[in-house]
Amino acid sequence: MNPLIPAIAALLGLASVGAAAQMVENPHGKIQVDPGSLPRLDLTPQILYQYLLAEIAAQRGQFALSAGAYLDLARSTRDPRIVRRAAEIAFHARQYDSALEAIRIWLSIDPASQQAKQMQVTMLLASGRIDELAINLGRDLAAEGPRVGDAMLQLVRGFARYPDRMAVNRLFEALTKPYPQLAEGHLARAQVAMGVGETDKARAAVDRALELRPDWEQAALAKAELLPKGAAQLDFLKTWLATNPGAQQARLGYARVLVGEKRYEEARVEFRSLLADNPDNPEILYAVGILSLQVNAVGDAEQPLRRYVELGRGDLNPARFYLGQIAEQAQRFDDAIRWFDQVEAGENVLPARIRAARVLARQKKLDEARERLATARATMPGEVRLTVAEGQLLRDAGRHQEAYAFLARFLEAQPDQDDLLYEVSLAAEKLGQLDVVERHLRRLIALKPESPQGYNALGYTFADHNIRLDEAAALVDKALSLAPDDSFILDSKGWVLFRQGKLDAALETLQKAYARQPDAEIAAHVGEVLWQLGRKDEARSIWIEANKAHPGNEALNATIKRFLP
Repeated sequence: MNPLIPAIAALLGLASVGAAAQMVENPHGKIQVDPGSLPRLDLTPQILYQYLLAEIAAQRGQFALSAGAYLDLARSTRDPRIVRRAAEIAFHARQYDSALEAIRIWLSIDPASQQAKQMQVTMLLASGRIDELAINLGRDLAAEGPRVGDAMLQLVRGFARYPDRMAVNRLFEALTKPYPQLAEGHLARAQVAMGVGETDKARAAVDRALELRPDWEQAALAKAELLPKGAAQLDFLKTWLATNPGAQQARLGYARVLVGEKRYEEARVEFRSLLADNPDNPEILYAVGILSLQVNAVGDAEQPLRRYVELGRGDLNPARFYLGQIAEQAQRFDDAIRWFDQVEAGENVLPARIRAARVLARQKKLDEARERLATARATMPGEVRLTVAEGQLLRDAGRHQEAYAFLARFLEAQPDQDDLLYEVSLAAEKLGQLDVVERHLRRLIALKPESPQGYNALGYTFADHNIRLDEAAALVDKALSLAPDDSFILDSKGWVLFRQGKLDAALETLQKAYARQPDAEIAAHVGEVLWQLGRKDEARSIWIEANKAHPGNEALNATIKRFLP
């Protein structure tokens, strides 16, 4: 075994009061010595006295006294067990000279002892003797022969958690100096320079590593990490991959940067390339599935996500949720419910329960859907979204009085719950109770004055009923100032303009909203304005298109029936 790596492991384990205290409590448990190598000693009264003195002092926290007694024993007995104990106690007492003397005695007894070398690394680094440590580790590195590069990078990883980064940086400057033509040495320098924030130095070192080994993937990834996020990383990795197309970790890094830059289609191409060579890699399967959904290539998403679930590694719940959505979109409703029911934990549990209920409602199984939501409420008490979802199902089914009564009952128990205030106002509007609508939305605005929701809903309600249009315009403008990119608020703005008779401005605003969000109700509004402008064929076209995408939408169907009976 490479002596360097266990040496650093020991360094990390010993360099704490807790570890040393554990050794004090169990003085023999960590000492592993070949019995045949032990000196033959008579247990003289003097040895027994010194041993008891050292141990009792350690138990009482008098480590300086214990260290001195143990070092005397180490010199006189040359027993490796005593020597190691002397080094441990001296280290805990911060008597590094004594600790190093004990280790030298140990190495003189057993020059090949890995435990002694491990402790020596610990003591030299802890005492700041970087030059001496570099000489010792440099000797071990030289003994590695052709493997010196790998050993050097292993050594960097071993020091990764050591707190004194400047000391580590100085150490590796000394260790790498004899190897100017070794690419691994320059990468090691780059890695430790990054640890102390010397970015320019790290970049120069990694560039030199790539000059020596232009096709070295590890160095290419290190260079990408040192570049500014985004375009610079993409340009470098794309160029490097052009001459090293088989470098899969670099391609994975390139794909991840593309995702970070929201260049989803390009990222999907890279992940699909990786998937061809790694057909059962869970991370790549999941990435291909999610990116396909992101670019609306739903047909390409299902198979990799199914395979990801079949492999059974990692958190399967998000993939199950997305598979449910895919099945729902394809109108495979039983399949969708099966996937949603398999979501067992995480942030998708609640949305899965709601989506399953909505799928049942689409199958005209409203009572079963409501039972499911009631069961979910029993397991998630206080979760308002389940109540809101049930009210929406009732409203979508045209059972407006029932929806209002159901939601109002919950609002009575939580009179300032903003989601319930909003949903009850929507249900009241369907019943023509505009006084209730205004009261609840005014309360919502008072509770959440920085939220656009209340302003938009009240302004749209006035516009839809063709009343108080100046006030409607002011309310919607306030909502738009709080959320200028919201398509539905833009739709409200267009509808207010329509009611004010400003047809051209209304059409421009509504078309902008529809381009951002092809919603059924926005389509209904765009078509109505087109109709009023005499562009009836265009109105019919947009209504037919929207009806195909959103069959059964109440607002859209009502608009179509008014103009196309």
